[in-house]
Amino acid sequence: MAMAVTPPPALRLRPSPTHGAFPLFPPRPSPSLVARAHGSIPMPLRQRLITLNQYLPASAVPRPRSPPLFATSSDSVHPVGKGSNYREWDSLTSRFAGAANIPFLLLQLPQIILNARNLLSGNNAALFAVPWLGMLTGLLGNLSLVSYFVEKKETEAVIVQTLGVVSTYVVIAQLTMAQAMPLPQFVATTVVVALGLVVNFLNYFGWVDGAIWNLWEDFITIGGLAVLPQVMWSTFVPFVPSSILPGVISFTLAAATVTLARTGKLSEKATKLVGSLSGWTATLLFMWMPIAQMWTNYLNPDNIRGLSSFTMLLSMMGNGLMIPRALFIRDLMWFTGSTWASFLQGWGNLFCMYSLNTISREFFFGTTIGLLLWTGMALWRDSVAYGYNNPLRSIKELVFGP
Repeated sequence: MAMAVTPPPALRLRPSPTHGAFPLFPPRPSPSLVARAHGSIPMPLRQRLITLNQYLPASAVPRPRSPPLFATSSDSVHPVGKGSNYREWDSLTSRFAGAANIPFLLLQLPQIILNARNLLSGNNAALFAVPWLGMLTGLLGNLSLVSYFVEKKETEAVIVQTLGVVSTYVVIAQLTMAQAMPLPQFVATTVVVALGLVVNFLNYFGWVDGAIWNLWEDFITIGGLAVLPQVMWSTFVPFVPSSILPGVISFTLAAATVTLARTGKLSEKATKLVGSLSGWTATLLFMWMPIAQMWTNYLNPDNIRGLSSFTMLLSMMGNGLMIPRALFIRDLMWFTGSTWASFLQGWGNLFCMYSLNTISREFFFGTTIGLLLWTGMALWRDSVAYGYNNPLRSIKELVFGP
């Protein structure tokens, strides 16, 4: 009579965690099974783990993650052998980046209040000091970053970027009321903002189909690549002829590139490059904001009183607080956007206001010294954390890699 044979306990496989009805990882063999396969020879712990990984498929072996655009201390992996200076600076830079939420939340509030006062007093001309093209680029950049953080489920960052979209939209609405922004462009902006916020909200809670989300991602990539050259061209009208040709050309090229990437016609490296374009486009849109603002200041110096110095100071502070973290995790895109915005969007416009005697000398030089000291401190502390003698080595690693 046949007898049921139960495998010895050492040969049983441990159950793996599951996600829904499908296993998250394939079952792992127990250490005793691996030891038996190698003749039960004792091994050090590190060698045992290496041997276990040989029995796992490549998809089941954990891989180090690339640092996200806006990382926290939990996202970074401490290299082996780094000391207390490294860990301390890692924690501090993460706190600095979190503290940047405060000035960003208040960024547009002084400008909104100033615009409201000018509208109520009938001084619509003062609102022409705020370039609607520059505000539009910032709004589109915020909207692109909302999608980026929604996909990563970074709740705090999603809230900050969403408030940035809403506050910038309020300023754009005020500009439209003062006839400083054309009505057709405002209507188109309203449709895009409403659609973007709804899609991102639904995706955050998992209520949107993957195909719809992919379509939205393609839209913001193509839209950003099309809007950026057009905004750059339109900023210098009437010194250049008014034309939509830059936007049409860039839209055509962007649509063709995204289509090729989605259909698998591009190489893996090119596809990854296309996937990163939305983030870089958002950064470039932010970087164009101070250029548009300073160009407007140059053309209409009398309207500079319509700018709020407190808004520029908040912009400088918020972006400046993120510089140390971006440098620490060697994120070139984040560092470029934060440094550019801090020195041009913030300090650059304060310089224009000081040159036209709209802010005091003490206020301007105080903010200048503070920004230089903060930047120098970030470079110095980063070099100390990594054990370098030259702070410029951190910049070299940021640009060219270790």
